[in-house]
Amino acid sequence: MTEGTPISKPSQPAPTQEYFSSAAWLAYAYAGLVIYASLYPFTGWRIGSVGVWVFWSQKFPAYWTYFDLITNFAGYIPLGFLVGIALVRHLWSPPWATLLAVVLGAMLSMSLEFLQNFLPQRVPSNLDGLLNTSGAFCGAVIGWLVCSFGGINWWQMVRKRWFSQPSAGGIFLLCVWLLGLLFPLPYPFAMGQILVRAREFVLGLSIDTSLDSWVQVWIPVFPLRPFTTTGEFVLIALGLLGPCCLALTVAAHGWRCRVFLLFIVVMGLLTTSLSSALSFGPEHAWSWATHEAWRAMMAALGFALIFSCTPRRWVAAIGLISLAALIFMVSLAPSDPFFALNLQSWEQGRFIRFYGAAQWVGWLWPFAAMVYLAGAIFTKTPK
Repeated sequence: MTEGTPISKPSQPAPTQEYFSSAAWLAYAYAGLVIYASLYPFTGWRIGSVGVWVFWSQKFPAYWTYFDLITNFAGYIPLGFLVGIALVRHLWSPPWATLLAVVLGAMLSMSLEFLQNFLPQRVPSNLDGLLNTSGAFCGAVIGWLVCSFGGINWWQMVRKRWFSQPSAGGIFLLCVWLLGLLFPLPYPFAMGQILVRAREFVLGLSIDTSLDSWVQVWIPVFPLRPFTTTGEFVLIALGLLGPCCLALTVAAHGWRCRVFLLFIVVMGLLTTSLSSALSFGPEHAWSWATHEAWRAMMAALGFALIFSCTPRRWVAAIGLISLAALIFMVSLAPSDPFFALNLQSWEQGRFIRFYGAAQWVGWLWPFAAMVYLAGAIFTKTPK
């Protein structure tokens, strides 16, 4: 080494320029999913006669299934991974981030098992807590290995080249959109059915009260008629155009935004097919992709490719209008017996713990995306 030659130091992940990195957003969202799945259906809270901590000192349950073992272990792997990565992104060293991710995962599992004492439909188990903690440990170790091999630096380099700044919120919403597609929808990509559900909820609360007549007047019932072929075409196109516009607002300009747009569309198609396969069997994975659905998706993709040449604020405004129109049309969409049967299989089958969270994602995602796109319209971002 010659005199004056600087000594190279190992590269460290640069701090994120955003208040929350995309890993932090995903970690919070996944923790919420775990809480929802562990405490669902949130009804019948009561105080039992047995001590709330007795289950920790009992023997392992005599009755269990491989499905429960796998889900309790695998369900906490993404949590440990995301928490560890998020801590490293916010300048924690990988060893301490791994340790804290395991501790937080164990504390969350212990807290949820404790709360299950007060739910008659849930049974606390020390085996579940052990499997949850083991899953969080494996996920945190995987995150440590990713950091050790330069995964964080590689992701930061990819983000600088492929995405605008800030983009963590948009990337998070696109990931959540894929999660929402796993829940059965009346039409492909037709999210946002919360208005109909909210009206039914309000009407149920107002029955036999003085507010009943007021609710009937101020919350009218729209006539639900079967959509024509043109209506289905527009509904499916709007359902895909909104996420496409969101993808264009977070992607860098040029050829990269078009590649990322195609990637999001392909992932949406595959996720929808996975939902169909989970509901009806692998042989029906693509039964949803009718000729009309393909025409609508190609139209949405074509318009999105045209919008990729326009300023980002214009794309955000178009996406905002598309999602607003989607919500209005979804509120007019009638239900059909096949869709109701599909929902019943999710409500009563193995998807029951995942059912509620995925349903809420499908209901609320368009509104969250509209808030993000509205912010993108008034936020100045670098070209």
